[in-house]
Amino acid sequence: MAYRLAPVQSGHELLKPPVRRLRDRRGRGLRGPTIPAALPAHRTRSDRFDAAAVEAFSEIDAQWHDHLSDLDVAVDDIPRMLPRTDEPIQWPEEVTADGLVPLARLIPAGVDISGRPTRAQIILFRRPLELRAHDDEELPEILREVLIEQVATYLGVDEETIEDGPESD
Repeated sequence: MAYRLAPVQSGHELLKPPVRRLRDRRGRGLRGPTIPAALPAHRTRSDRFDAAAVEAFSEIDAQWHDHLSDLDVAVDDIPRMLPRTDEPIQWPEEVTADGLVPLARLIPAGVDISGRPTRAQIILFRRPLELRAHDDEELPEILREVLIEQVATYLGVDEETIEDGPESD
Protein backbone atom coordinates (compact mmCIF):
# COMPACT_ATOMS: atom_id res chain seq x y z
CA MET A 1 0.00 0.00 0.00
CA ALA A 2 1.38 3.37 -1.01
CA TYR A 3 0.84 6.51 0.97
CA ARG A 4 0.56 9.98 -0.48
CA LEU A 5 2.08 12.82 1.43
CA ALA A 6 0.16 16.06 1.61
CA PRO A 7 2.18 19.26 1.30
CA VAL A 8 2.82 20.84 4.66
CA GLN A 9 1.21 24.24 5.16
CA SER A 10 1.49 26.54 8.11
CA GLY A 11 -1.59 27.39 10.14
CA HIS A 12 -1.43 30.96 8.82
CA GLU A 13 -1.80 29.76 5.24
CA LEU A 14 -4.61 27.40 6.15
CA LEU A 15 -6.64 30.16 7.84
CA LYS A 16 -6.35 32.86 5.19
CA PRO A 17 -9.28 33.21 2.79
CA PRO A 18 -9.08 31.45 -0.55
CA VAL A 19 -7.76 33.38 -3.52
CA ARG A 20 -10.60 35.13 -5.30
CA ARG A 21 -10.52 34.81 -9.02
CA LEU A 22 -12.05 37.33 -11.38
CA ARG A 23 -14.81 35.77 -13.39
CA ASP A 24 -14.21 34.77 -16.97
CA ARG A 25 -17.68 34.18 -18.32
CA ARG A 26 -17.92 32.30 -21.56
CA GLY A 27 -14.22 32.65 -22.30
CA ARG A 28 -14.37 36.38 -23.13
CA GLY A 29 -11.52 37.40 -20.87
CA LEU A 30 -11.23 38.78 -17.38
CA ARG A 31 -13.38 41.65 -16.24
CA GLY A 32 -11.76 45.00 -15.80
CA PRO A 33 -11.70 48.54 -17.13
CA THR A 34 -11.91 48.73 -20.89
CA ILE A 35 -10.46 52.22 -21.06
CA PRO A 36 -7.34 53.16 -19.09
CA ALA A 37 -7.82 55.90 -16.51
CA ALA A 38 -5.30 58.16 -18.27
CA LEU A 39 -7.48 58.59 -21.37
CA PRO A 40 -10.12 61.36 -21.58
CA ALA A 41 -12.87 58.87 -22.43
CA HIS A 42 -12.52 57.37 -18.95
CA ARG A 43 -14.01 60.49 -17.32
CA THR A 44 -17.48 60.02 -15.91
CA ARG A 45 -20.45 62.31 -16.42
CA SER A 46 -19.91 63.64 -12.93
CA ASP A 47 -16.26 64.44 -13.72
CA ARG A 48 -17.27 66.31 -16.88
CA PHE A 49 -19.91 68.28 -14.96
CA ASP A 50 -17.40 69.23 -12.26
CA ALA A 51 -14.94 70.44 -14.89
CA ALA A 52 -17.65 72.51 -16.60
CA ALA A 53 -18.72 74.01 -13.25
CA VAL A 54 -15.14 74.94 -12.37
CA GLU A 55 -14.66 76.55 -15.77
CA ALA A 56 -17.91 78.53 -15.53
CA PHE A 57 -17.12 79.73 -12.01
CA SER A 58 -13.52 80.62 -12.88
CA GLU A 59 -14.74 83.17 -15.44
CA ILE A 60 -16.82 84.91 -12.76
CA ASP A 61 -14.13 84.53 -10.11
CA ALA A 62 -11.54 86.12 -12.38
CA GLN A 63 -13.48 89.41 -12.23
CA TRP A 64 -14.92 89.19 -8.71
CA HIS A 65 -12.19 87.31 -6.81
CA ASP A 66 -11.82 89.89 -4.01
CA HIS A 67 -15.56 89.75 -3.30
CA LEU A 68 -15.86 85.95 -3.53
CA SER A 69 -13.00 84.90 -1.26
CA ASP A 70 -15.44 83.70 1.44
CA LEU A 71 -17.67 81.72 -0.95
CA ASP A 72 -17.50 77.99 -1.69
CA VAL A 73 -19.08 76.21 -4.65
CA ALA A 74 -20.24 72.61 -4.23
CA VAL A 75 -22.03 70.07 -6.40
CA ASP A 76 -24.79 67.76 -5.21
CA ASP A 77 -26.39 65.13 -7.44
CA ILE A 78 -30.03 65.96 -6.72
CA PRO A 79 -31.85 68.60 -4.68
CA ARG A 80 -33.11 67.42 -1.33
CA MET A 81 -35.77 70.13 -1.14
CA LEU A 82 -38.40 69.19 -3.71
CA PRO A 83 -41.95 70.43 -3.10
CA ARG A 84 -44.52 67.83 -2.06
CA THR A 85 -47.32 69.15 -4.28
CA ASP A 86 -47.71 69.94 -7.97
CA GLU A 87 -48.96 73.43 -7.21
CA PRO A 88 -46.79 76.40 -8.24
CA ILE A 89 -44.31 77.32 -5.55
CA GLN A 90 -42.62 80.62 -4.78
CA TRP A 91 -38.95 79.79 -4.18
CA PRO A 92 -36.88 82.13 -1.99
CA GLU A 93 -34.34 84.28 -3.84
CA GLU A 94 -31.50 82.00 -2.62
CA VAL A 95 -32.84 79.22 -4.87
CA THR A 96 -32.52 79.19 -8.64
CA ALA A 97 -35.25 76.95 -10.01
CA ASP A 98 -36.90 75.89 -13.24
CA GLY A 99 -40.55 75.58 -12.23
CA LEU A 100 -40.80 73.02 -9.45
CA VAL A 101 -37.19 71.82 -9.78
CA PRO A 102 -34.37 73.67 -7.99
CA LEU A 103 -31.15 74.01 -10.00
CA ALA A 104 -28.92 75.70 -7.40
CA ARG A 105 -29.08 77.05 -3.88
CA LEU A 106 -27.16 79.67 -1.93
CA ILE A 107 -26.57 78.86 1.72
CA PRO A 108 -25.43 82.01 3.53
CA ALA A 109 -22.61 82.04 6.06
CA GLY A 110 -23.68 81.20 9.57
CA VAL A 111 -22.95 79.04 12.58
CA ASP A 112 -23.30 75.25 12.65
CA ILE A 113 -24.72 73.10 15.47
CA SER A 114 -21.33 72.95 17.22
CA GLY A 115 -21.04 76.74 17.23
CA ARG A 116 -18.35 76.89 14.54
CA PRO A 117 -18.69 79.53 11.82
CA THR A 118 -19.54 78.27 8.33
CA ARG A 119 -18.75 79.82 4.96
CA ALA A 120 -21.31 80.83 2.38
CA GLN A 121 -21.87 78.11 -0.19
CA ILE A 122 -23.45 77.79 -3.63
CA ILE A 123 -24.71 74.26 -4.25
CA LEU A 124 -25.26 73.24 -7.87
CA PHE A 125 -27.62 70.32 -8.45
CA ARG A 126 -25.99 68.18 -11.13
CA ARG A 127 -28.82 65.99 -12.47
CA PRO A 128 -31.42 68.78 -12.98
CA LEU A 129 -28.81 70.95 -14.70
CA GLU A 130 -27.65 68.10 -16.94
CA LEU A 131 -31.23 67.30 -17.93
CA ARG A 132 -31.82 70.89 -19.08
CA ALA A 133 -28.77 70.87 -21.35
CA HIS A 134 -29.50 69.33 -24.73
CA ASP A 135 -25.82 68.75 -25.54
CA ASP A 136 -22.33 69.18 -24.09
CA GLU A 137 -21.99 72.71 -25.51
CA GLU A 138 -25.14 73.97 -23.78
CA LEU A 139 -24.21 72.84 -20.26
CA PRO A 140 -21.48 75.47 -19.66
CA GLU A 141 -23.89 78.22 -20.78
CA ILE A 142 -26.58 77.03 -18.35
CA LEU A 143 -24.02 76.72 -15.55
CA ARG A 144 -22.76 80.24 -16.22
CA GLU A 145 -26.29 81.70 -16.09
CA VAL A 146 -27.11 79.88 -12.84
CA LEU A 147 -23.81 80.89 -11.24
CA ILE A 148 -24.27 84.53 -12.27
CA GLU A 149 -27.70 84.53 -10.64
CA GLN A 150 -26.37 82.91 -7.47
CA VAL A 151 -23.33 85.23 -7.19
CA ALA A 152 -25.60 88.24 -7.76
CA THR A 153 -27.80 87.06 -4.89
CA TYR A 154 -24.74 86.49 -2.69
CA LEU A 155 -23.31 89.96 -3.38
CA GLY A 156 -26.69 91.71 -3.35
CA VAL A 157 -26.35 93.19 -6.84
CA ASP A 158 -28.18 92.61 -10.10
CA GLU A 159 -27.07 90.05 -12.69
CA GLU A 160 -25.96 92.65 -15.27
CA THR A 161 -23.45 94.01 -12.76
CA ILE A 162 -21.95 90.55 -12.36
CA GLU A 163 -21.63 90.14 -16.14
CA ASP A 164 -20.07 93.59 -16.59
CA GLY A 165 -17.57 93.15 -13.75
CA PRO A 166 -16.89 95.28 -10.70
CA GLU A 167 -16.59 99.01 -11.05
CA SER A 168 -13.00 100.17 -11.03
CA ASP A 169 -12.21 102.60 -8.23
